[in-house]
Amino acid sequence: MSERVLSFKLNPNRPKLRLPPGSWDTHCHVLGPTEKFPYAATAPINFVDAPKEKLFALHAMLGIERCVIVHTATHGFDLRVTEDALAAKGGSYLGVALLPTTVSDGDLRRLDRLGFRGVRYNFMPHLHRDYTFEQVMAFVPRLAAIDWHLQIHMDGALLPDMAPALARSPVPVVIDHIGRVDAGLGFEQASFQSLLRLMQNDKFWVKVSGCDRITRAGPPYADAIPFARKLVSEFPDRVVWGTDWPHPHHKGPIPDDGQMVDIIGEMAPSDDLRRKLMVDNPCRLYEKQRA
Repeated sequence: MSERVLSFKLNPNRPKLRLPPGSWDTHCHVLGPTEKFPYAATAPINFVDAPKEKLFALHAMLGIERCVIVHTATHGFDLRVTEDALAAKGGSYLGVALLPTTVSDGDLRRLDRLGFRGVRYNFMPHLHRDYTFEQVMAFVPRLAAIDWHLQIHMDGALLPDMAPALARSPVPVVIDHIGRVDAGLGFEQASFQSLLRLMQNDKFWVKVSGCDRITRAGPPYADAIPFARKLVSEFPDRVVWGTDWPHPHHKGPIPDDGQMVDIIGEMAPSDDLRRKLMVDNPCRLYEKQRA
């Protein structure tokens, strides 16, 4: 067994920013405990456990009341760890699954009853996958029957080529982590321009999580925050935010989750924008037709 890798700060700072009541974290993960929920054989890193209890305690400290747990590739297609965390919260936490494109309609309906609301596909070089982009897009129409969305996590360089097919999706599409653009390349880079064009289409949403992943400068992410702020200002009704805790596969300094909350004030500098980002938009995206 390889040495275990800690991916999160054990004692993050308490944020100075007070979040609006009912705020959501729309992108986080649970890892283990591995004695009960072992990692997939394809997981490249043996992370220190980041179980649901640590996530719940973090949210209580940050002022987060609602949540979307995105199933992590570290656990592969075994969704039990995420199912367990959702069950512990009795409906206030929802989920995004990681699934083979061959999943049955019966399994999709079962997961919908458990609180899953979308499926994520990774197109990052460090994450294992056994599906193609073409297979994913052929599968996507099946999500319409259960009112799910498609979530895409891709290397920013892939976005221009993926954009035409994504624009034909019959269900909403959520783009992860500001499209994983390179903050050092500025607003005019092809990847960010592709993202802006996609966002002109009302079916697209973007997570303004991941300033710590797109930065070149490092904390406090001064080069990355303008990308998030532009998206929030131009598309205030289709942006959501997440901690990305426990920050698996992170390069650079481990993010301080309190600091990540504080930069929300720079992304969304007014009370109205913060209310949309943290409360109204996630309610519309994850609870639509279920209120």
